[in-house]
Amino acid sequence: MTQRRTLLLTFLFFLAASLPTLSQPASKQPGGEVFVDKNGVLRWQKGRQEVALFGVNYTAPFAYSYRALQKLGVNHEQAIRQDVYHLSRLGVDAFRVHVWDVEITDTTGNLLENEHLRLLDFLVNELKQRGIRIILTPIAYWNNGYPEPDTGTGFSSIFSKSEAYTNPRAIAAQERYLTQFLNHRNPYTKTLNREDPDILAFEVCNEPRYHQPESEVTSFANRMAAAIRATGCRKPVFYNVSENPDVYQAVLNAKVDGLTFQWYPQGLVANHALRGNFLPYVDQYPIPYRTDPRFTSKARMVYEFESADIIQPVMYPFMARSFREAGFQWATQFAYDPLAIAYANTEYQTHYLNLAYTPAKAISLLIAGQAFRTVKRGQSFGRYPQDSVFGDFLVSYRRQLSQLNTPEAFYYTASTAAAPKQPGKLRHLAGVGSSTVVRYGGLGAYFLDRLAPGVWRLEVMPDAVPIRDPFEKASLSKPVTQILWNEQPLQVSLSDLGSSFSLKGLNEGNPAQAQAAEGRVSVRPGVYLLAAAGKSTATYTAKTAFNHLLLGEFAAPAPSALGAQVRHTPPVQATAGQPLRLSATISGVSPGDSVLLVAQHYYGRTRTLPTTSPAYGTVEATVPADLLYPGQLRYWLVLKKGAQALTFPGGFPGQPRDWDYAHAEHWEVPIVAAGTPLPLFVASRDQEQIEARGVANNAWTDYVTTPAGTLALRLVQGPPRAGQPAATGPAASLRAFFGDKLAGRQAHLASFTEVVVRACSSQPGARAKVTLTTRDAVTYSAPLPLGAELQDVRLPLSAFRPDALLLMPRPYPGFNALQYQPTTVPAFQLSEAEVLQVVWESGAATEAPVHLDIETISLR
Repeated sequence: MTQRRTLLLTFLFFLAASLPTLSQPASKQPGGEVFVDKNGVLRWQKGRQEVALFGVNYTAPFAYSYRALQKLGVNHEQAIRQDVYHLSRLGVDAFRVHVWDVEITDTTGNLLENEHLRLLDFLVNELKQRGIRIILTPIAYWNNGYPEPDTGTGFSSIFSKSEAYTNPRAIAAQERYLTQFLNHRNPYTKTLNREDPDILAFEVCNEPRYHQPESEVTSFANRMAAAIRATGCRKPVFYNVSENPDVYQAVLNAKVDGLTFQWYPQGLVANHALRGNFLPYVDQYPIPYRTDPRFTSKARMVYEFESADIIQPVMYPFMARSFREAGFQWATQFAYDPLAIAYANTEYQTHYLNLAYTPAKAISLLIAGQAFRTVKRGQSFGRYPQDSVFGDFLVSYRRQLSQLNTPEAFYYTASTAAAPKQPGKLRHLAGVGSSTVVRYGGLGAYFLDRLAPGVWRLEVMPDAVPIRDPFEKASLSKPVTQILWNEQPLQVSLSDLGSSFSLKGLNEGNPAQAQAAEGRVSVRPGVYLLAAAGKSTATYTAKTAFNHLLLGEFAAPAPSALGAQVRHTPPVQATAGQPLRLSATISGVSPGDSVLLVAQHYYGRTRTLPTTSPAYGTVEATVPADLLYPGQLRYWLVLKKGAQALTFPGGFPGQPRDWDYAHAEHWEVPIVAAGTPLPLFVASRDQEQIEARGVANNAWTDYVTTPAGTLALRLVQGPPRAGQPAATGPAASLRAFFGDKLAGRQAHLASFTEVVVRACSSQPGARAKVTLTTRDAVTYSAPLPLGAELQDVRLPLSAFRPDALLLMPRPYPGFNALQYQPTTVPAFQLSEAEVLQVVWESGAATEAPVHLDIETISLR
């Protein structure tokens, strides 16, 4: 039976091969071959329309992804099918990958017919069936180990990046490999790579490393492009220009058709989730040589981009809009996480994107794709925040909402009060949360697509519950998101469906049938056919092809076998004499279960308090004021399932008030009176939650002990590097998010009058400042005078003046703006502030390193 089912599914996948994408209004990309015109515009041969394609990188055939899938016993082909199906659901129409040449070549550049190459061929075929166009980068220059030891044995294992373009043997190996790779015939498509109409272009190599003289760089680029063209390939050839800014002119002089860029606007690998408003970081992509005729004559491609270490679903649409303003015609995120390993986010922990596991961020990618195709090349909407609404798009940091609202499509990443522009013309809806059209009680994404008047296809993903910071150090044994297949309430308000529509399960193993009452039904993860009363649906079955899918197709991870999980961070402080509202994320709660809060004033009274659940997966409780006199509050959450009880933190059997409950784990919060300082940064406590980075190339950060034995953050600047001028501008900075710390002291905010920094500097006359940035990214600063001895420096809040925001962690590539200055600056309000920075300016060059130490920063 299993074999027959597999054969049937394979047949059905091929049946759906040649139809347009479902999950978005048609992108109207005609397909076929492309060319670059004399003005540097990438155009389709057919009709000469401009190309605008948006999507992802995805690496399952290679390196860590391949090994992780193998380790988990996952069938690679099935994993690729599921992921490509999800990509098509997200409107992706562009795919790029740097091929791990080290896994498919020998040391002289001969192509090896092995499992990695076969899976790449299989992936290309799956992408083609979904209408997704492809650009391949044949040479990666990476070995295959990260984050594990290297095992690749191809030419990139013996030639470093810096010698790959100068060593004659390395150059010959690359020419040989490019020739054979382009002449490789895909056994699934039966087409040579260089002739496949859905492989639009080739980017020669991924992130090379060059240095002076420039003539060697130009010569190498020309030789690689010539090797591609010598095969008979007439597709555009792209080349990376952003990775080596010191020799960019060498690439501008090369005989290539297009130039490639990347964008990591707040750096990489923070090892924790970044918090705060990062929209100014992606407000524009200003290329320094954008008016150079050698640049304007070439097409522009973004081979990789990501809002690294950010889970917020607001970054991608802004990035797409900025890419179009800069003239890009192709942009592919790095990298989409394979479904089978996304539970742990082990494939490049600084990235996290998967439809099942990061539903809101995934829907933001769908919206970003529409922005990329809709915004005209070179079109500007002004600077943030004026451009928070552009065309049919809305992006709101405060609401964590990205939204697209057109007559035919309505997409949103969080609950929204907006109504579809023209409900009668609506054809596609996708969202997380609720809207005027769909009220949904779950945490996963859902899609509604109209098949005919009064007939809709509904797809519902499982609930995804974040249980850990996904950007911490990763391991396949450490899940970060829990998947649950719950039955959730759903109400649909579509005029052509009416309020008494029928519901029928379509995907395999989904026998559901129901009749809506006032538009309300209950659904579990799966695919459903919704039909207005009296509508015949006999012609619609699971095997019916519709656009790039079959109606019964569905891919979702199995429920996580983790049991109940709780995620909660206690407040830094609670206000004495004021009720305290506590909130936690909790999973595994079934109907009939109860969740209680046990609160204890240590050593005082203990109370057991009820909780409420404003939304699935969230519980809230209020600790009454009579428990909140100065001291310490300890508390636990108890999940009761009938006669059984589990206590968190820890998930231990029993309850804290049982005589034999012997577990010491608990949450705690100090209860403080008015006038108590509020710590915004404590070096001994906050190391894993702040961003401390060097800005200048000769600066770095460290932690040291003070003469009193406490811990301090040290910002260090060394002597100028050989051959480089002395640094100017910021040397290093500390960035700390403190918006959550204000929550427990709301009643006292008006009493705070100063920021107190305990710090010192080894540099006489060191120039530093403290900045406070609001939720709207408006920044205010005050000078920070420092002496040689560690001491408290008091900065009155009244001394803070409007200033530019230093964009740290530093954007990459380095030619991106390092500061943001809003056009409108309201009066400073502490209640609006959420980010603190200490910015240390570069000083006079010295032979010995100089430093600035910060022990604590607090409000008083």
